[in-house]
Amino acid sequence: MPNANEDTPTALSQVQRRAVSELLRVSPVADDLARRFQEAGFRLALVGGSVRDALLGRLGNDLDFTTDARPQDVLRIVRPWAEAVWEVGIAFGTVGAQKDGYQIEVTTYRSEAYDRTSRKPEVSFGDSIEEDLVRRDFTVNAMAVALPEKEFVDPHGGLEDLAGRVLRTPGTPEESFSDDPLRMMRAARFAAQLDFEVAPEVVSAMKGMAERLDIVSAERVRDELNKLVLSAHPRKGLTLLVDTGLADRVLPELPALRLESDEHHRHKDVYEHSLIVLEQAIDLEEDGPDLVLRLAALLHDIGKPRTRRFEPDGRVSFHHHEVVGAKMTKKRLTALKYSNDMVKDVSRLVELHLRFHGYGTGEWTDSAVRRYVRDAGPLLGRLHKLTRSDCTTRNKRKAAALSRAYDGLEDRIAQLQEQEELDAIRPDLDGNQIQETLDIRPGPEVGRAYKFLLELRLENGPMGQDAAAAALREWWAEQG
Repeated sequence: MPNANEDTPTALSQVQRRAVSELLRVSPVADDLARRFQEAGFRLALVGGSVRDALLGRLGNDLDFTTDARPQDVLRIVRPWAEAVWEVGIAFGTVGAQKDGYQIEVTTYRSEAYDRTSRKPEVSFGDSIEEDLVRRDFTVNAMAVALPEKEFVDPHGGLEDLAGRVLRTPGTPEESFSDDPLRMMRAARFAAQLDFEVAPEVVSAMKGMAERLDIVSAERVRDELNKLVLSAHPRKGLTLLVDTGLADRVLPELPALRLESDEHHRHKDVYEHSLIVLEQAIDLEEDGPDLVLRLAALLHDIGKPRTRRFEPDGRVSFHHHEVVGAKMTKKRLTALKYSNDMVKDVSRLVELHLRFHGYGTGEWTDSAVRRYVRDAGPLLGRLHKLTRSDCTTRNKRKAAALSRAYDGLEDRIAQLQEQEELDAIRPDLDGNQIQETLDIRPGPEVGRAYKFLLELRLENGPMGQDAAAAALREWWAEQG
């Protein structure tokens, strides 16, 4: 995309050429569907994000359409044509379908608004595409292409805003955000996804109306936050959330990281450090965006404000901030309705993110390395990335030393894994063998014996069944 300071005609011509190319690609399925609506006496248009992405040259296989047909009429037209149809959004006027590899949504012209207390939008259907477009969130999403004639509909200057890489609302931002307060978070999300600037009047409205976000359900807020965090430029969106006060309603632990500092108690800017750690973690991703890793990187230090202490020698300490931070992470993600697995994994990474710093220059015993691997479990790969990302020092010598130390730890882990299949650390005897060796029945004693053998295994490595059985009998005798 061209920059905002480029000549607008040049910018628009580039945008339009990309759009023609994208629309030609989807034309067969789009035109076929449009003709069916036309024959039934209705209008159909490609709309919103699909038009925006076509203009950006990044239209995928998800196509959004709008129509004057009511949902039951849409079903009657689409069912004989599509390979699959679903009605999960029909209460909001949306019918989903699949055809020739495209995921399609057809939505009746509509307007929706929140009242001052409801968490759910009130939906009413409209009769014109202009009425439909004015209720959309941003001008770059308020464009349409009427089909099959391919007439471009842009009553709010979305094409020019797209060329200028700016987010504005079709009406006043106050009206737009009053209709759906979640749009304030969408502004931050689109800024992060598209690397666009948010117009000053939109930012001002976000600041003035941040508390309106409280009526939106936690699930909807969480979904927008996920899209922002998984975007190409999450720092941009997160900074906007913090600067406008929206983060105080959604993720208050993030702005709380902006700890005040003075000439007597200087310390690293924890907020800026956390954003850098997030960016560095993203650079280490191997298989696409990783939400668990990104959330852990963003939240890994949220325990610092609560644990900050000013020491007599002038230093600032944050003792046990990883433990406190893990509990805070669990509480916040639970409140945002994340899955139990997501809460467990992210909070565990926050809890473990400092563990490596006890490694020093390689003083850990093999048993300590085994415990590090055992405690990380399936999160070991992410813990490697988080720990490496957590180095933001400008001291090149210190950074190089930390990197070498972690290289050394990873090498030792690899060697131990090769020697003894460290990924699946288990005692040398299983539960049945413990019962047989000690001549006991299933019960708590078996669990205690298993735990003893596991610690023995971590300390000594593989012992073999005979040696493990002998050690177990000796331990059992000591238990009385």
